[in-house]
Amino acid sequence: QVQLVESGGGQVQAGGSLRVSCAASGRTFSSYTMGWFRQAPGKEREFVAAINWSGSRTYYADSVKGRFTISRDNAKNTVYLQMNSVKPEDTAVYYCAADVRYYSITIMTSDSEYDYWGQGTQVTVSS
Repeated sequence: QVQLVESGGGQVQAGGSLRVSCAASGRTFSSYTMGWFRQAPGKEREFVAAINWSGSRTYYADSVKGRFTISRDNAKNTVYLQMNSVKPEDTAVYYCAADVRYYSITIMTSDSEYDYWGQGTQVTVSS
């Protein structure tokens, strides 16, 4: 069982920055691919970014590429999403998720491939 707890959401003005964090329980966090997804009101949940178990590979949705950065600290069992140059369309509930296939070489972008989810943290970007 893996528990994920997001934090760091809030309100930010367009063009600003915000960092959200996700703390994970368990001793095998360092073997998981971790992802960030988001869901805006009235829309389906969508992939944002993911990082492989070692942090050596990342993948981003086109909508956030160049603005958002995913990173992880395996010593702290934590994954981060640094959001820069935010836009009103980035407003959503942000969820972290864990793909617990050990040392996977493939980064998944479909939410159906992730096994555990956090409760989400609200990010609101005002214009």
